[in-house]
Amino acid sequence: MTNKLARPYRLAALKLICLQGVVALVAAVIIFVGWGVDAGLSAIAGGTVAVLPNFVFVIYAFRYMGASKAKQVFASFKRGNGLKFLLTIFLFALIFKLYPVVFLPFFCSFILVMFVGLFAPVFFNH
Repeated sequence: MTNKLARPYRLAALKLICLQGVVALVAAVIIFVGWGVDAGLSAIAGGTVAVLPNFVFVIYAFRYMGASKAKQVFASFKRGNGLKFLLTIFLFALIFKLYPVVFLPFFCSFILVMFVGLFAPVFFNH
């Protein structure tokens, strides 16, 4: 059961996740046009490794809000952060094991998507 107070913050975080997904897709299309199919797919994979764990974090972290729910807020942020970390490691291992990755587009896309979160205040007023 989520807290109604958390809804606006969850929506703002989901908007950021959508922005990260758009940046990942745009980067993959640009890399696909410039370098080819394998590089484009590697860029998509790098964007996915960045976006998917952030989405899982948002789902867990923004369930509760308010002073009366302080312990639940802390626990949900801790659980969300742990799942984000484990999912990131799992996705890196899975992609490197199962797919022949072109490393430069993969890591450029991953880093670009991660930087979108740092510059989120520029894009959003919240």
